[in-house]
Amino acid sequence: MIDERMGDQWMELEDRYTCGVYRKQPVVMVRGEGVRVWDTEGREYVDCATGHGVVLLGHAHPAVVAAIQEQAHRLITCPETLYNDRRAELEAELVSLAPWAERVFLCNSGTEAVEAALKFARLVTRRPGIIAARNGFHGRTMGALSATWRPEYRRPFEPLVPGFTHVPYNHPGALEEAIGPDTAAVILEVVQGEGGVYVGDGAYLRRAQELCRQYGALFIVDEIQTGLGRTGRMLACDHHGLEPDMVCLAKGIAGGVPMGAVLLGPRVGKLPPAAHGSTFGGNPLACAAALATLRTLREQKLPERAAELGAFFLSRLREVRSPLIREVRGLGLMAGVELRRKARPYLRALLQRGVLALTAGPIVLRFLPPLVIAQEELEWVVQKLEEALAETSLSEDGDDG
Repeated sequence: MIDERMGDQWMELEDRYTCGVYRKQPVVMVRGEGVRVWDTEGREYVDCATGHGVVLLGHAHPAVVAAIQEQAHRLITCPETLYNDRRAELEAELVSLAPWAERVFLCNSGTEAVEAALKFARLVTRRPGIIAARNGFHGRTMGALSATWRPEYRRPFEPLVPGFTHVPYNHPGALEEAIGPDTAAVILEVVQGEGGVYVGDGAYLRRAQELCRQYGALFIVDEIQTGLGRTGRMLACDHHGLEPDMVCLAKGIAGGVPMGAVLLGPRVGKLPPAAHGSTFGGNPLACAAALATLRTLREQKLPERAAELGAFFLSRLREVRSPLIREVRGLGLMAGVELRRKARPYLRALLQRGVLALTAGPIVLRFLPPLVIAQEELEWVVQKLEEALAETSLSEDGDDG
C-alpha cells in the first residue's frame, strides 16, 4: 500500500533512479477519479493534461476498470500469430469508425502507429519520399522523429532516416511544389497538437488528399491526439470529409491502457506476412479496455458533448482579458492559449491553483480535459487561468516545451 505521507521521499527516489529525459512537476500523484487527481498531500487537481490527452473518459472509468478486471482473469496476452476473440471484436469496431477503412494494424503507442504507417507507405508504393509539415509532431523513434519538425528533438540524433521533407502547414502551394513521383506518403495532423494547437484548414487538407491521389502517394493522417471524439467528431477527419489511406490512433483509445492502431484503406490493402509486427500489439487486455472505451464514447455521445463543451470553453478562453494572450486556438476539447511570454511559469502557476495543463512549444498553454468534464469545471479552469495570468511575480526563466 502506498504511503501517501511520503511525497518528498517518492520524488527523491524517482530522481535517484529515473533516466532524466522527462521534466517533472513537483507533485506525486497517487489517485484519480473522473476529471480529478490527488497527490500525496491530499491536494486535488482538475486534470486538463490527461497524460497528454490519454484519459478521454476520465480516470478509473467504471466501464474500463470492469473490462480490464474481467479480461485479466481470462487472458492477458495472446500473440497475433493466434486468433483471439477480443482482438477480432475490436478490429471490427475500429474499422467501423470510418466508412473508407478496411483493415487495422494494432500496436502499443502513437509512435509505433506512425512507424507502421511510414513502413506500410514505403512497402506499398515502393517509393522513399515522405512529406510532413513544419511544427508537426509524430513521435520520437527514428522514423517518427524524422517526420517530426522541432529541431531540438531531431538534432541530437542526426542523421535521421533519409527521404523526409518538411513543408509549411496550411500552405497548399508548398505541398504542390514538394510532392512528386518519388513521394510515398504525405503525413499531416488535422490539428497540430504538440506544435502549438494549429487547426488545419479543410481546403488544405482536402488538397493534400487530392495531390496524393494524383501522384500515387498515400495520405496518412495522424489522429493520435485528435482522434476518438476530442475535436467534436469521432475522427477529426470527419470535419472535412477526408478519406485518407491510413489514420494513426493511440492515446485515449484504450482508456489509459497503452495501445495504438493504424486504420488502413483500400489503397493499402492486405499486407504480406512478416511485413511488420508487434509483440504486445493487439493483446487481449488492451483490446478489452479499448472496446469498453469506444462503446462508452458512442453510448454517452461524448464526441457530440466535446463539440458543445469545446465551443463553450474556447469562447470563455477568448473572453479572458489579459495582455499576455496573443491568440486562442482549438477545436472541440483541444485548446491552445498562445502567450507573449514563455508558458512554463504559467503552467506552474496553474498547478499551484489545482489545474493540470500542458505546453505546446515554448509559448502555448494547452488544455486537453477529459470528455466527461462538466461545464462548471471548465468555467473554474478559466477562472484559475485568469488568476495565473494576473500574477505579476512570475519569472520567465525555466525550460521551454
